[in-house]
Amino acid sequence: MQRRDFLVQGGAASAAALGAISTAVAADAKPSVAPGTKFKLKYAPHPGMFENHAGKDYLDQLKYAADQGFTAWEDNGMKGQSVEMQEKIGKTLADLGMTMGVFVAHGNFGAKSFVRKDDKEGRAKVVQDVKDSVDVAKRVGAKWMTVVPDGYDNNVEWGYQTAACVDLLRECAAVFEPHDYVMVLEPLNWWTNHAGLFLHKIPQAYEVCRAVNSPACKILFDVYHQQIQEGNLIPNIDLAWDEIGYFQSGDNPGRNEPGTGEINYRNIFKHLHAKGYNGVIGMEHGKSIGGKEGEIALIEAYRAADDF
Repeated sequence: MQRRDFLVQGGAASAAALGAISTAVAADAKPSVAPGTKFKLKYAPHPGMFENHAGKDYLDQLKYAADQGFTAWEDNGMKGQSVEMQEKIGKTLADLGMTMGVFVAHGNFGAKSFVRKDDKEGRAKVVQDVKDSVDVAKRVGAKWMTVVPDGYDNNVEWGYQTAACVDLLRECAAVFEPHDYVMVLEPLNWWTNHAGLFLHKIPQAYEVCRAVNSPACKILFDVYHQQIQEGNLIPNIDLAWDEIGYFQSGDNPGRNEPGTGEINYRNIFKHLHAKGYNGVIGMEHGKSIGGKEGEIALIEAYRAADDF
């Protein structure tokens, strides 16, 4: 065979192979699932995620999400809604058979109340924030609420700060325990979003939760934050499993829907499903594409990641 003929034939074969691979990848990225089929896991969109299709009305967005197969919902800012609206949201979620995910019970990134035992006023405010969250949780049917243990102190050893944090979390847990509610502590990454916050790693959060020793204090494992902070995602999930109460998703870099970054969400979701996780996975991220097209791409991204 002449070298030219070999290259031509080889190029044709390579093109055919690449075409087959591209077809397989495309088929793999868009699983054949009927529109509206419920997802295997409880992925939770948040307000505004589908407003191009559903409009600005909060309850219409909830209904649209349910129509797409989502069985959970998340709203960090739920405490900012009126009492009347909270009651409407709770009723709509119940009517749709959807699970309410987290809202933020406490988060003050500029404070150091958790790690400073002498900040009595700040620590009392944290406990009050948690108490104020109980009625909100009742209205919307929530079980989990996010607590961020604020900033760390450059002038105090970590061990003393950890002990102070544990003491305050025990007070907060005592508020939630009678109601069977759970505060989930969220470690946030230092390198891209939240430099200087006290809680930033999963092993650290695990240590704190074990010290608090309450069913009302667990970890919020935000996969986006932990990919940036320390990686080793599935092994860390397994090591911290007994203290994890909630998950959030978001790809990295960009903090958008699965498939837009480096995280293999299909493997992660498959792993959670295999371990029997039946809690919520909050979709705490943006969209890589705007408008209706971006909302469709978002749904397709979760269909692909849920195809295991």
